Amino acid sequence: MTEKANDPLVLWQKAIGEMEKGFNAFANQAMASPEFSKLVNQTGGTAADAQKRFGDLMEKYLLTVNLPSRQQMVGIAERLQTIENQLNDVKALLQQMQINSGVQQASQPGVPRPPRTKRPPEPSSGERL
Repeated sequence: MTEKANDPLVLWQKAIGEMEKGFNAFANQAMASPEFSKLVNQTGGTAADAQKRFGDLMEKYLLTVNLPSRQQMVGIAERLQTIENQLNDVKALLQQMQINSGVQQASQPGVPRPPRTKRPPEPSSGERL
């Protein structure tokens, strides 16, 4: 049985643990300072401003190349969804009216069609194909 004090893995784990403790103490001390908070707020504000400017620039570029922007595509998708919902409502109403009138449609799936018994005439020997 090896002694735990001389085990290189145990020594490595202890060293890593001590480094983590030291880093955590340094990070906590740095984050507690008002300068750190000010720097984080400035960085966040700058990033948000840069993202807004990039979005505006991209929208102008898409307008220039005659392509829709993301906002326009979302609007199109919403309108398309509304149209599809209205079509589904109309379809349901038509089906309900059909059921109420007692008329069945031959092209409905699941409705058997009569067998096809009539065959086309066979060509005579003098006719060309």
